[in-house]
Amino acid sequence: MTLSTPFNAFRIHNDAAGYRSGIESIVLDALNPGEVVIKTTYSSVNYKDALAGTGEGKILRRFPLVGGIDVAGHVVASTDPAFKEGDAVLVTGCGLSETRDGGYAEYARLEARWVIPLPSGLTLRESMILGTAGFTAALALFRMCENRQTPDLGPLAVTGATGGVGSLAVDIFSRAGFEVHAISGKPENAGYLTAIGARKVLPRDALATTRPMETARFGGGLDNVGGPMLASLLAQTVPYGNVATAGLAASADLATTVMPFIIRGVSLLGVASAGTARDIRDTVWQRLASDWKPAHLDTICTRETTLEGLPEVFRTMLAGGSFGRTLVRMG
Repeated sequence: MTLSTPFNAFRIHNDAAGYRSGIESIVLDALNPGEVVIKTTYSSVNYKDALAGTGEGKILRRFPLVGGIDVAGHVVASTDPAFKEGDAVLVTGCGLSETRDGGYAEYARLEARWVIPLPSGLTLRESMILGTAGFTAALALFRMCENRQTPDLGPLAVTGATGGVGSLAVDIFSRAGFEVHAISGKPENAGYLTAIGARKVLPRDALATTRPMETARFGGGLDNVGGPMLASLLAQTVPYGNVATAGLAASADLATTVMPFIIRGVSLLGVASAGTARDIRDTVWQRLASDWKPAHLDTICTRETTLEGLPEVFRTMLAGGSFGRTLVRMG
């Protein structure tokens, strides 16, 4: 691999010709600087990728950029002594497809400070079925457990449970010893949710209350939806339970009161995976490769695609027609 060897990349532009994305032939020197060059094996598709690839969301802060917030592969060159040729590595978030070229390319050039050696217990394929979605779900659990969440407090609710983060959260939380209640507006997927670890599958109206306080029925949970469902989950959480918020699939608004916080001591924890500190990032990935490793990754990976298939995947995802995780394979 040389600086002038061409390879394929799914690149996003926004200029006088408009917002557009697609496969281009580029060279390594067109990518952002970085100490580690990898030959990409897998990436994945997250909601953020669909927004970036279509222009439906203002994700990219500079153009043009290679899309893809996740990447995994083998090192082919490194100026950092921590990495050598042939090492299996991964990166999720950390500015990929936002301020830096991402993982939708046959090669990626990365900053060494964010490159994670593939943990023992995970394959490269498994690491990208997890990707940002799995890391986000596990980071939510990490934050909850740091704040004294235990299975004894009661079941954890997961909203948006058929999505990537939601599906992996159901499996990860169950593996960690928690009873999981999946909240979903897709009753046809109840069997899927039960198969990956949900004890109960509840309809969306389980979180339809508009009262500031309701009978406490959940030990806490992970919300991927925002808006009224998050407010309702807070109103139904037991004393000193934790609710983590990681998404806004329905709404970025939150109309609630302070009552769950000051009467029951409920905690609302933000989960921002992209900029997670390196020491926490390492710890979470080690948990994902060991005691928190989902038991149903092949079930949760509901689709595989190549760079050529990305536009269709993006359209399906933004239309609400996808569930589980989509793996992107190179070649």
